[in-house]
Amino acid sequence: MLFMQLISRKSSRWFIVGMASIFIFSIMLRFWQLGRFNTLVFDEVYYAKFANNYLTKTDFFNAHPPLSQYIIAISIWIGSHLPFGQEIVNNETGSTLAPWTYRWINALTGSFIPVVVGAIAYQLTRRQSYGFIAALLIALDGLFLVESRYALNNIYLVIFGLLGQFCLIIALQDWQLKQKIWLALAGINFGASAAIKWNGLGFLLSIYLLWIFAWVIEFLAPPKKSNFISPLRNLARLNLLKFTLNLFFIPIITYSLLWIPHIILNPKYGFWEMQKQIFSYHQRIGSGPDTHPYCAQWFTWPLMLRPVVYFYKNTGLLDQPEASLPPLPSDIGNPKVNPLIYDVHAMGNPALWWLSAVAILSLVLILINCIWDWEKKRKARRNKIFIKPKVKFIPASEMWFLLYLLLNWFANFLPWSKVTRCTFIYHYMGAAVFAILALAWWLDKWLNNRQVHLRAIGVTVIFIILFAFVFWMPIYLGLPISPQNWQMRMWFRSWI
Repeated sequence: MLFMQLISRKSSRWFIVGMASIFIFSIMLRFWQLGRFNTLVFDEVYYAKFANNYLTKTDFFNAHPPLSQYIIAISIWIGSHLPFGQEIVNNETGSTLAPWTYRWINALTGSFIPVVVGAIAYQLTRRQSYGFIAALLIALDGLFLVESRYALNNIYLVIFGLLGQFCLIIALQDWQLKQKIWLALAGINFGASAAIKWNGLGFLLSIYLLWIFAWVIEFLAPPKKSNFISPLRNLARLNLLKFTLNLFFIPIITYSLLWIPHIILNPKYGFWEMQKQIFSYHQRIGSGPDTHPYCAQWFTWPLMLRPVVYFYKNTGLLDQPEASLPPLPSDIGNPKVNPLIYDVHAMGNPALWWLSAVAILSLVLILINCIWDWEKKRKARRNKIFIKPKVKFIPASEMWFLLYLLLNWFANFLPWSKVTRCTFIYHYMGAAVFAILALAWWLDKWLNNRQVHLRAIGVTVIFIILFAFVFWMPIYLGLPISPQNWQMRMWFRSWI
């Protein structure tokens, strides 16, 4: 018994060390030369400017809720008072600011996302290996890295949505007095996610769907005694009052309160009028390449058919040195003769995204098969027919987790099919988390399998994802590369 306790403590220690290492790795990548492009990159022309407008008390209209701009404004205020990172400045936000000042909180926030994902994976399965693999895969994704290095808002939408789900999972495991606190925190985070962008509601929608499923399954198949019952099934034990208060009213109150500073500083529109103006604005936006060259239809996102170029400069096409670029390498010579390309591509890790798409679709097939099998058994019992039981590939406790992954993926992905405005690949980030969790689930099963060939497959897949991350890293970080090396990374014309 003592020996097993020692093994458990040692395993927990290595899990903590592993998660800390992933966090440090994420921090280093996100903060490395954070101010290297001395300009506003892509939608920083909106979010960094809007954030600075709060500090200068300048009226403006924003087509999204204000929380991300508040956070970036805090980033600017704190960053401007620090004794470092002020070497390079520009006036593109309306004030003289160093790029580092409006980007550092994004970088810090994005570094926590792998840890939060790993914590959710562990809390739902109690498997440290799964939590570590999930965190590692998120840390090896290019889109999450790019979005973390600039003053954009998608990182905040994802982390608040994930924190809301993490708090809810903790609440479902704790039926003491602390449950009220965790439930309230879940509601606050869900409201905060919606206060970044309205599509942040996808994280809350998945919980509503899961709650409905929990009640249906509770009615049709009461839980059996088990050493581990997924906390997700405990959703059915939440009474309607608790559920409504914490997962309906608290998100609404949080969302509403977060508008107060914006309304005070921009009194032209009241709260309800702002919601109408935002809705009307997005209705007016068209779709297709005439609206924006990087519009991508929702069903193309998992295959990454149309990523977004956030920044692009070819030194061979410049008549004079570009102020936004870092100094050229000393051995490059004449940039006209030996041109370099600085490119920041908002795209995922291709190996990770394509394998994740296969992984999540495989779970859809598994769930359909399980439902079909369950329905056959139910009919057989009703007709008093004996059916020889199959060998279960998926334990009952894991079925709840797979249902959690699928409902979250559907809730953050399928509603986009009804959106008529121009959409971009970064709108898939919320759903991508759960597709990556599906891949991590498969890898964990393979790596812990007794069969050598399955363990070999798991190791091979991880090394392929790692290699792909390193291979495409120059266009995640905007490193200077030759046109030949740049072209080598543009596998499809639609990526350019």
